[in-house]
Amino acid sequence: MKLIINGEPRELPGVRTVPEVVEALGLAPQMLLIEHNEQALHRSEWEGRCLSDGDRLEILRVAAGG
Repeated sequence: MKLIINGEPRELPGVRTVPEVVEALGLAPQMLLIEHNEQALHRSEWEGRCLSDGDRLEILRVAAGG
């Protein structure tokens, strides 16, 4: 699948859902905020969110600090 992730084109074969993208990128899901086609997603929405070629994802990593 061809996706735009954080503004960069990416080819991720075999992915169909947001959790599959997270896994393919090797990211820790508990530390992420994700926007799909300019719509912020609650983590409970990830599994049911089907992706299509050309979709845009913005993936932000949450970092604690002080």
